[in-house]
Amino acid sequence: MTTTHSGSCFCGTVQLEVTGAPEAMGYCHCESCRSWSAGPVNAFTLWKPENVKVTKGADSIGQFAKNPSSERKFCTKCGGHVMTDHPGFGLVDVYAATIPGVAFEAGVHVNYSETVLRMHDGLPKLKDFPKELGGSGEAVPE
Repeated sequence: MTTTHSGSCFCGTVQLEVTGAPEAMGYCHCESCRSWSAGPVNAFTLWKPENVKVTKGADSIGQFAKNPSSERKFCTKCGGHVMTDHPGFGLVDVYAATIPGVAFEAGVHVNYSETVLRMHDGLPKLKDFPKELGGSGEAVPE
């Protein structure tokens, strides 16, 4: 049986579902994610695009792409962040807080070379991205 979890933007106008299990979960420390999330780190859940479905409010989704690798999507009514398409990775980041029913279990820190918040949790800390996603795959100290 396939598991489905629901989530929404801050005001509930945009609603979505994720199906199955995420491809990965972790924390991104890059400047762009920190600035976008207005926090020192961004908790991500990565999904195959076919496992993410907007169920309500698609006409209220705005988009901003600071660079071609991240198409950030938000609700045009409340400004609540919903997800980021990563076309080059073939994945969609549905922010962990957007889908509260998914048990968040981080497995990695990416872009840790840019961190402003050291996290001593024993998880791998990558300088940038895994090799499979075009990064160096290089680990850096906690």
